[in-house]
Amino acid sequence: MKNTLEKKWVPYLLITPTILFYIIFWFRPVLTAIIYSFFDESNIFTLNNYIYIFKDPFFKQAVFNTTIFVVISVTLEFLIALSLALIINKKFKGSQILLSISLIPMALPAVAVGAMWSSGFASYGWINSILYHFGIIDANHKILFLAGNDFQSLMLIILIDAWQVIPFMMVILLAGLQSIPKDSIEAGYIFGGTKFTVLKKITMPMLKSSIQTALILRIISAIQVWLIIVMIYGYRRIPVLLEEVVFYKKQVLGFYRVALAYSVIVSIIVSIVSIIYLKVSGPSKGRKYKCTKVNHIKKYYIQHYFI
Repeated sequence: MKNTLEKKWVPYLLITPTILFYIIFWFRPVLTAIIYSFFDESNIFTLNNYIYIFKDPFFKQAVFNTTIFVVISVTLEFLIALSLALIINKKFKGSQILLSISLIPMALPAVAVGAMWSSGFASYGWINSILYHFGIIDANHKILFLAGNDFQSLMLIILIDAWQVIPFMMVILLAGLQSIPKDSIEAGYIFGGTKFTVLKKITMPMLKSSIQTALILRIISAIQVWLIIVMIYGYRRIPVLLEEVVFYKKQVLGFYRVALAYSVIVSIIVSIVSIIYLKVSGPSKGRKYKCTKVNHIKKYYIQHYFI
């Protein structure tokens, strides 16, 4: 009886340090931020911080820009990352070199990416210098990359962000592809499936858990984008949600509590989007992918895919 009780408590003892860490360094700061967001600078309870945010015209613009950024960037990055993962998974000659080169942008911090591209897109930046060197432009007709309207500027940020983030999604999808039993794919071709049919009805369903992981992580990080935008365009040229948090905390004196309220709103939005996505995508069905004998695979795929 004593040994049974000891074994019962061992798992809880092992996770105790992790629980304490989250309580001290995560739960307590989050709870403090939520509480202080309902108080003004004189520590008087008020809803004015939230009222101010919802009346702020930059809030509506930030929500709109963030939504556009998330929808376009996540879709674009997923399609390109999936294509690269499928290509590299073929393990052709030079695929490892391609993989190594593809991972370089992911290794760069956001500050370095922002500094590199902000200097590149400047009027006398390295991009115009390269174009001038190859005779594509002349000295009097430099391309003003940063002079576009708000939508064009947002598209430019999406391209820069995609350059850095695509390798992250590609690695997750590539890991999922490499975990798919080869017998399953081969069976699809043996029993008459085309490349598109095998991809659509065998590979993609078996890759569902990896796709869910890649998309949910990317959606969360896309909602929180701000540093690259600020480094290239500055504050409030293309307002987004997390940029507004930093703006009120760093740039405006006496609005620290408004920044806390903004951070609470952003956290709620991230949580709602994550829950909605998980509900819509649904749990992985866990179909019979573990069968390895050809006759079992044949029976399964004929019944479920090729009829």
